[in-house]
Amino acid sequence: MLVFPAAVTLPTVLRIGNASGFYGDRFDAMEEMLTGGPLDVLTGDYLAELTMLVLGRDRLKDPERGYARTFLRQLERCLGIAAERGVRIVTNAGGLNPAGLAERIQELAERVGVPARVAYVTGDDLLSTRDWGPGVLTANAYLGGAGIAACLRAGADVVVTGRVTDAALVSGPAAAHFGWAPDDHDALAGAVVAGHVLECGAQATGGNYAFFTEHDTHDEHDLRRPGFPIAELHADGSSVITKHPGTGGAVTVGTVTAQLLYETAGARYPGPDVTARLDTVRLAQDGPDRVRIDGVRGEPPPATLKAGVTRAGGWRNEVVFVLTGLDIEAKARLVRTQMEDALSGRRRPARVRWSLARTDRADASVQEEASAVLRLVVHDPEPEAVGRAVSGAAVELALAGVPGFHLTAPPGPGAPYGVFESVPVDPEGVRHVAVLPDGTRVPVLPPPVRATALPPPPDPVLPEPLPPGPTRRAPLGLVVGARSGDKGGDADVGVWARDEAGWRWLAHELTVERFSQLLPETVGLTVTRHVLPNLRALAFVVEGLLGHGVAENVRFDPQAKGVGEWLRSRHLEIPEVLL
Repeated sequence: MLVFPAAVTLPTVLRIGNASGFYGDRFDAMEEMLTGGPLDVLTGDYLAELTMLVLGRDRLKDPERGYARTFLRQLERCLGIAAERGVRIVTNAGGLNPAGLAERIQELAERVGVPARVAYVTGDDLLSTRDWGPGVLTANAYLGGAGIAACLRAGADVVVTGRVTDAALVSGPAAAHFGWAPDDHDALAGAVVAGHVLECGAQATGGNYAFFTEHDTHDEHDLRRPGFPIAELHADGSSVITKHPGTGGAVTVGTVTAQLLYETAGARYPGPDVTARLDTVRLAQDGPDRVRIDGVRGEPPPATLKAGVTRAGGWRNEVVFVLTGLDIEAKARLVRTQMEDALSGRRRPARVRWSLARTDRADASVQEEASAVLRLVVHDPEPEAVGRAVSGAAVELALAGVPGFHLTAPPGPGAPYGVFESVPVDPEGVRHVAVLPDGTRVPVLPPPVRATALPPPPDPVLPEPLPPGPTRRAPLGLVVGARSGDKGGDADVGVWARDEAGWRWLAHELTVERFSQLLPETVGLTVTRHVLPNLRALAFVVEGLLGHGVAENVRFDPQAKGVGEWLRSRHLEIPEVLL
């Protein structure tokens, strides 16, 4: 019978690994991380805005559900390994039902004969605390790491949470290990930055990396299966990001920079425990697959907590028409006219959105390359308006439409969609509780110092621009990297230069105006630019590009994952000295 070892003298370096960046990530990553090398804590991030909506629908079907069931199956294979190696496990897989998942883990431990001290964190679920309006499925505060820390200090081997910030999975264990107080802002901020690097799994080790073509897929930097990241944390909050030896991918200043820019939206990264100043982060290569992070400054957390609210938004349908060969624009006009006429004689959906993607090219030797796609997306509060009224109108064009008429799939009846919104809430109204392995419920108080208003960060000092010289029209991505993602209905786009010369050009060239010129879909939307000189990076926030968020699915790239790569593909005049 395996048992977790008793507490021993604490090491000066805390090794925290990650085994999941989302609900559905690589199933065997937990076992790989536990067996691939030494660890003290293994984390798993399973929650996202869309995941909360999915779990909310699960809970409607069965009140006993609402957690990430994949985690239980992983743990069945791995609890004994974790016990044998003395690795604590911290995860937000509890979702909407951390108590239920903790109970299932206890049952699993008894069944497999591995005694485990299981604790959980609760209090984030605010659904019953107020009237959130019609159609609300979930309402959850983003808690910090203090509840996790309390569970670990009480000797927990496995800690399950609901909706905490992704970085809390790292800052909580670090605070417990090093004994940080709530006002140790710099140390906490360093752990939050490390947690943000780890939270998306293989994105820190070369996954989704702009310059992936530079890695030889036949050497130790094999990108076919990137490893998962590890943070070696120190008592001052500094860290080294690395990975287990022999795993794929790479840990470089570039891969870490890319992840730091992912969905952080500016120089200040506010959280429930601390506000991390991303404009103070310093990165340095510390050896092969080792990147040191230090210099991070922290400030008090904001006066309010963020709560994520998901609700049923109505009903949605989509029809994709394939237009092939000649006269693509004319074919698109005819399809639109025919569909609009048909819809005008019925119950017209509340919102109708058309988009034409010119994926065709002239004289194509493959039919698919001769085709463009015309996409129709409709939304309405009532299912009838987007169901047969839309799908029937599309099918009726089969023999009466454009030449070569066909669809990518048979039209469906429509499906429900959800929306996400972020709402500030008073921390005093959130009952953050750590439920220890012996069942004791310990209230977790908000940090005593919270910032009602922080002064703006100091104006960044821009580098001297490059001297004038010859230029060549070329893709932006030849000289800069980018990574993009979603925050509710907004898109975040981080762009960075890899050397000082590139930064001297980028900082002056990629203004808000130039950004909108290169990405015409952002024209008319509010775009904010943040400058991060230490990272040689710019962070752009595009408000409203994604409507009400990923679940509404108004855009073909509903999470803005490809916006950064779209930006890199755009051509402009680039100094030849950079090419």
